[in-house]
Amino acid sequence: MTAPKLIRPALHQPRSRVFEAARWDGYVARADDIVIATYSKCGTTWMQHIVSMLVFKSAEPRSVGDVSPWPDFRFMMPKGAIWPMAEAQTHRRFFKTHLPLDALPFYEGVKYVHVARDGRDAALSLHNHLANFTPQALAIADKISLADLMFADPFPRTTEDARAFFHDWVAHGQAGNDETLDFFHVERSYWAERKRPNIFFVHYNDLKADLGGEMRRVARFLGIEIDETLWPALIEAASFEAMRKNGDKIMPYAHALWEGGPSRFLHKGTNGRWRDLFAPEDLAAYDRKVAAAFPPPLARWVEHGRRIAGDPKDAV
Repeated sequence: MTAPKLIRPALHQPRSRVFEAARWDGYVARADDIVIATYSKCGTTWMQHIVSMLVFKSAEPRSVGDVSPWPDFRFMMPKGAIWPMAEAQTHRRFFKTHLPLDALPFYEGVKYVHVARDGRDAALSLHNHLANFTPQALAIADKISLADLMFADPFPRTTEDARAFFHDWVAHGQAGNDETLDFFHVERSYWAERKRPNIFFVHYNDLKADLGGEMRRVARFLGIEIDETLWPALIEAASFEAMRKNGDKIMPYAHALWEGGPSRFLHKGTNGRWRDLFAPEDLAAYDRKVAAAFPPPLARWVEHGRRIAGDPKDAV
């Protein structure tokens, strides 16, 4: 298989206490690679599970951590250790990242699937995610943070107050990260390249509204043909309820990282819970930040998805 052409290398290499763009150094692209790229808690694991079923043409739940490497994650492996694992994979590879597009090497032909979600929903889900790390996960995070001269302190503990978390998330981004890792920059980075044929946009709202239709769209983009008789089983297996039921198979590592394991990670899977929770002044601050950071078509798409806002590819 001919190696794909590098359109451009990463333009910068941000890092946080959790993510590190430099860990993509050593990536040797294959022409049919897939990169599932999101801001945290926007449907990443959901899309990994969907792509896993499409690639393997099976509704069997597989551990996404085993079949879908996450190069920028600092918790699980030493720097560089993921690449021998990725090189050994014989199935069509599909990677996970939480980096903005401008922090990734960008290849012609490699398929980039960007999944987005309303920032208020993502922030509430992220609070649940960060506030429920196990002592084991926090010990790993402390070790990484203390050893990194950029931080040199313990991993910040997350308040149990979701309102206070959202206030800080809007005002300062995620736990003091490089601003290019925040929600607003991540979304702008993919939107800026939306016309490229190898970037595909999926929205959490659309997955909730028409899971089967969105899965078929993803399959077409990836060039994967699925026997029509298999689709009902794939769609059922991709439902939130089925993923929760099979959480130990899809996310066996979750018990080590979150109190409650997969059921904590796959927590609610719903939208709009922030309406009765976040303070009005913080929601107003979020609206102001969206207006300042996003052009109107991007703001509308991030809030509503394709079914209401239209396909990003068609936006001027």
